[in-house]
Amino acid sequence: MVALLGFQRIDSTAKLDAKTLFDLVKLSFGVVAGAGALVALVVAYRRQRVDEVGAHREATRLHTERFSQAVEQLGSDSPAVRLGGVHALAGLTDDAPDRGLRQTCIDVLCAYLQLPFTPDPGDDPAHQEEHHRYLAFRKVRHTILRLIGDHYRPPRGTLRPAAGSWQGCDLDLTGVTIDGDMEFYHASFYGSVVSFHSATFSDGRVSFEGTSFSGGTVSFVGATFSGSYVSFDRASLSGGTVLFGGATFSDGAVAFGDAAFSGSTVDFDRATGPAPDGLLSAVGTPPPITVSLPAGWLTSSP
Repeated sequence: MVALLGFQRIDSTAKLDAKTLFDLVKLSFGVVAGAGALVALVVAYRRQRVDEVGAHREATRLHTERFSQAVEQLGSDSPAVRLGGVHALAGLTDDAPDRGLRQTCIDVLCAYLQLPFTPDPGDDPAHQEEHHRYLAFRKVRHTILRLIGDHYRPPRGTLRPAAGSWQGCDLDLTGVTIDGDMEFYHASFYGSVVSFHSATFSDGRVSFEGTSFSGGTVSFVGATFSGSYVSFDRASLSGGTVLFGGATFSDGAVAFGDAAFSGSTVDFDRATGPAPDGLLSAVGTPPPITVSLPAGWLTSSP
């Protein structure tokens, strides 16, 4: 059969010459070396993974220790110590080893703003000490408001988020009294839930000028605009959902000059008070199907 197929019979008596034997030895060493290199590569990869897990575990442990200290400072009776805790917690948010820990730090800062506080007793000399204490603790709250704005917006002169930016993280300011300045200039809200639900804008200046609402949900449902100047001038509402349902526009000034409504679902249903400055012009007539306005605003528009 072998002869019919044209194969030559293997000569079992043939001997390997020195050159062939040497080539086989080199090939064997090459195979062994390659296998050894592969084993070394696998071991190095596993060691690197173990080192990374260990480094993350150590970073998390250190973060937790610093977090506990910062939270303890926030509970101090001293306004100065609380202020230090605020800055420490903001720094921890920037340095958090993962997104979950960063979100936890932001949640704590928001929760502090949601705590009830004693109103200003006035500058009557009989209540001077209480008045000074109120001003000191108000400074703590205003610092948190400022830091939140600073970390959600890009640095001045650039549209890129800064290192440690909080963009993309949730922000829960439900029921918070905003009586100080917040700067969201050219911030970008996307893929997160930002809530000013039932918040009261009673003083200061809050700027959403040039802000991009391109995804996620931003809620001002039930908010009261009663004293702050709140600007949405040149804001871009191109995606996601922005809710003003049941909001009250009274003594404060709210402006939407040159805002662009190009895709976001924007709901002002059940809002009361006069329409914000520039809103009707920015929305256009008739309003896009994605924008819902109170009937009273539509009939009062020129």
